[in-house]
Amino acid sequence: MLLISRLTLIIGVLNALILRVLSVKKWLFSTLLFSVTFANAASLSSLNYLTEEYPPYNFSEDGVVKGISVDLLIEAAHHSGVVLNNKDITIQPWARAYRDALVKPNVALFSMTRTPSRETLFKWVGPISKTRVVVLAKKSNEIVINESLDLAQFKIGVIRDDVGEQLLISHGIPRDSMQESSYAVTLAEQLHKGRIDLWAYEENVAKWWIQVSGYKASDFEPVYILQEGELFYAFNTHIDDDTIDSLQAGLDALKSVHNEDDVSHYQTILNRYQ
Repeated sequence: MLLISRLTLIIGVLNALILRVLSVKKWLFSTLLFSVTFANAASLSSLNYLTEEYPPYNFSEDGVVKGISVDLLIEAAHHSGVVLNNKDITIQPWARAYRDALVKPNVALFSMTRTPSRETLFKWVGPISKTRVVVLAKKSNEIVINESLDLAQFKIGVIRDDVGEQLLISHGIPRDSMQESSYAVTLAEQLHKGRIDLWAYEENVAKWWIQVSGYKASDFEPVYILQEGELFYAFNTHIDDDTIDSLQAGLDALKSVHNEDDVSHYQTILNRYQ
């Protein structure tokens, strides 16, 4: 009887120890999971978000940064447990913002066309939207481009370090055929006034700026397609993968969750700027 009592006591002590160990493991796992989530949130909230005047994706109106990409970023971050607002986003000329995203370890830049030449220069979250980079001309000039090298005989307006400029270079167009500017509105005016023959830019954005400048978008036409692709958020490569994955998960959630009319929150945001 004494032996049985002792065995029973030992078994009871062992069971208590096992339960204690399991409880500690569960606490450690919960703490670790919370720490990882908190770290991702802290990383997202501490980034320097840069963008440019690129309507309808990102632009300023009455001093407020807004647009498709801005709204998606804020909502995707919210799904990841991070509070961002319009004031956390800074508008800069594209060339300066692009350089900052390349060299500064805490910078995120949008909206950027993802291309093979840029692939390893950044980390990516997206896609935000489909995009088409074209070469625009005035219809009245009746310019015909049969192949990319035909472009070299014209004066082409480009935004410095923009995808339009980079694609022209990849097609072998010499830089002396290009006229650089930091501002799309300047190129819209120059194209209308005949100071440049062509404009290499994202099609929807170019037409937006043409209309903002007081001209009819219907007076212009794409004469050559440089690339069809997608827009993304681009991050400096020093930003950790967990932070990237966290925002990607938030963006994916916006696309997968639908309302009672079977419209995703992502599509609802796009519809705001139609």
